[in-house]
Amino acid sequence: MDKSMRIVTDAAADLPPAEAAAMGITIAPLHIKFPDREISSSDITPDDFYNRLEAMQPHIPTTSQPSVGALEALFRAVSADGARVFSIHISSGLSGTFGSAALAAKQLGEGVVHVEDSLTLSGGERFQVLAAANAARAGWEPAAIIAHMAKLRAETEVVYTLDTLKYLERGGRIGRVQALAGALLNIKPLIHVDKKDGKYSNLGRARTIRAAVGQIADRIAGLYDQQTPLWVSVLHGRIEPEANALAELLRQKVNVGRLEVLRISPVLGVHTGPGIVGVAVAPLVLVEGFR
Repeated sequence: MDKSMRIVTDAAADLPPAEAAAMGITIAPLHIKFPDREISSSDITPDDFYNRLEAMQPHIPTTSQPSVGALEALFRAVSADGARVFSIHISSGLSGTFGSAALAAKQLGEGVVHVEDSLTLSGGERFQVLAAANAARAGWEPAAIIAHMAKLRAETEVVYTLDTLKYLERGGRIGRVQALAGALLNIKPLIHVDKKDGKYSNLGRARTIRAAVGQIADRIAGLYDQQTPLWVSVLHGRIEPEANALAELLRQKVNVGRLEVLRISPVLGVHTGPGIVGVAVAPLVLVEGFR
């Protein structure tokens, strides 16, 4: 990456550590608070986390964003050699991380750190982070990166389903999906991240995970034409068969330029439980096509 521009994000971007290292991207940790201790989400594997989560029932841990002081220290370390910082964070509609990062950036003075609200999370946030890193390598200035990220956001879809809404409900993150709660906890919702405000909204419902997976694939097929190669990132908590089924449906229904099946970060799994499967999709050229 161009030494004059460094990219920072947070753990909610579901950026694999090897990918972050290869791209020179710094990840600000998010934290999980168990009754006996608080840990960084990067310090526990998804399987170990879900084992512990299920053992805690009916209680669940909580999550916390980085403090302003911690983010300020991170920004100072990343910019110590004079580099500018471009920091991209989980939707302000779902977390206070962006607000903390904006306050931390002010402590370094004007022009050192630019903080951007991704208005999404997980694979959608990851696409923006990778696009910014590729643009920085190509020598783009912040204003151009910001404009490109807006276009990428508009053409990215993040949609998922859950085996149960109890984790969102207990964690207070159910928002506009509230209508499905209570007596309908056994319904499998289709939830996406609204591009206008970065909050969850309900797209529909199904009676089984497999039916919901089919609806997700149909939605993606309806949003993108067959001429556009897509980056398809399927993500799940701990239901790999359903994730593989979704990946196969998408191979059949859309123009796949790149496809992967990944695990979501434990810090997001706190609010979803292990029974989550979904997808982030964007035109491949908007993530990788920089010169």
